[in-house]
Amino acid sequence: MPTTSLPAVPAERDIIRVPRQLGLAAMSILGTRAGAVVEDPVAGVLYFFVPAGTASAWDVENTRPVGDERVPIPPVRRTSGPGPHWRMCPGDGSWHTDPSALVAAIADAFGPRLGGQPPERDTA
Repeated sequence: MPTTSLPAVPAERDIIRVPRQLGLAAMSILGTRAGAVVEDPVAGVLYFFVPAGTASAWDVENTRPVGDERVPIPPVRRTSGPGPHWRMCPGDGSWHTDPSALVAAIADAFGPRLGGQPPERDTA
């Protein structure tokens, strides 16, 4: 099936590019709070759709807002590869993932940092 490309930053949404493994972990953490997500296996990335204006302040390690590049938008029914496909299909209400939830999910997906404090364990 052919894919169509839309401008990377349409007026109603911005797009955040996330490496595949990090994006999959963030999606798992977000669960049903994830908006539409496209996976491009050739590029090894996931694209999260966020409200317009998010990209201008986006500064999250190992991710980047999509600027002038074009993002592959698969047909609605394409939910598996090969090629670009929906990891999370767009819903009727919104394509958007809440930016602060996405930031938190990405931070959680990184896990504890080297030299950082490990989480406290409940030993009771």
